[in-house]
Amino acid sequence: MTSTGRAALVATATVALDQGVKALVRTTIDLGDAVDLFLGIKIANVRNNGIAFGMFSGGGIVLVLFAIAALAALLIFFFRHRYRPLVWLPTGLLIGGAAGNLIDRVREGAVTDFIDFPAWPAFNVADIAITFGVLTLIYVLEGPPRRA
Repeated sequence: MTSTGRAALVATATVALDQGVKALVRTTIDLGDAVDLFLGIKIANVRNNGIAFGMFSGGGIVLVLFAIAALAALLIFFFRHRYRPLVWLPTGLLIGGAAGNLIDRVREGAVTDFIDFPAWPAFNVADIAITFGVLTLIYVLEGPPRRA
């Protein structure tokens, strides 16, 4: 499978998992409610109409346009570096995560967040994919740690 095919597979799987879990949360937990899991961790049904940590709340179409521009920049980066080893993995995670949240913004006007740790804003599968995508991208670009 090509690098492009791998990135597309990771992105598709990320969007499917993200949207599937969000749909399950929206249909089983009332908006604003939460279910305790353990150690203060909850599964909640909340909406975030901003970006990370609720910043730029109510940004509406500006946030959608920003997300589309970020996706375009990521695609350009990927196609310029597609032969670099493992670049398909962070690219797929980042595209899938961004697309999962963008689907929510376009369809519902806000992102569904549901993983709620104590003293931390709620987040979702797409957010996890974006976080791991950034960390993996740093690793791919910088390489493994070098010994002095």
